[in-house]
Amino acid sequence: MKWKLTFYLLIAIILTGYSQKKKESELIIQLLEKESATWRAQDSKGHSDCWYIQPYSRILVSTPKGETFDVPPAAMMNTKPEAMGNGGFAVNTNYKISINGKTAWVSHDEESTAKDGKKTFSYEIRLLEKIKNQWKLVGQSIHIYKSE
Repeated sequence: MKWKLTFYLLIAIILTGYSQKKKESELIIQLLEKESATWRAQDSKGHSDCWYIQPYSRILVSTPKGETFDVPPAAMMNTKPEAMGNGGFAVNTNYKISINGKTAWVSHDEESTAKDGKKTFSYEIRLLEKIKNQWKLVGQSIHIYKSE
């Protein structure tokens, strides 16, 4: 009898842990979708709300020509709308998420379509922390590539 009770308790704990990770993954994906959408909509306030700049925050961007840009993290806060995306939309796919307590990292593919129809493709790695019970971006690495 004790063995059965222990077995069912263990199953319940495992299922609870899995559903919590799934919920956290969904919250992270919602944040990343919001961050992409607010950038393209030139919504400076909405975009800033996705970020929490830390002393160790870093944003690196590499281009298909081999250039690398070390973007100041402060650029994600209170960005002037004219310096942001100019319409269009992005589709993020192939999410791979690792959550470890109050930190997470995510890799995903992004296909951005400008309002003129031009497409840009990138592989992205996002670093997140849970601040005041909310997931926030603290860093990212964007690798733009040419699609064949």
